Amino acid sequence: MANIKIAFLGTERSGTEITELECYVNVYGEVFISISDKNTQRSGFIALDVSTSIKLAKTLRTCINEIKSYEV
Repeated sequence: MANIKIAFLGTERSGTEITELECYVNVYGEVFISISDKNTQRSGFIALDVSTSIKLAKTLRTCINEIKSYEV
């Protein structure tokens, strides 16, 4: 398994550009997601099993498609 950690930053428009979401597979084979605010030093995290990760991915795709339908 590759040793990869992916980070995403919030949008300037929403005022969350200093908020970071990290995603990687932990040593237990779970998808680990953490969100941290660099201003307040506050953070939270969740570890998801495979089936829950798949459901999250499907839900995100549905939300993205909904956003795209508004842009037309």
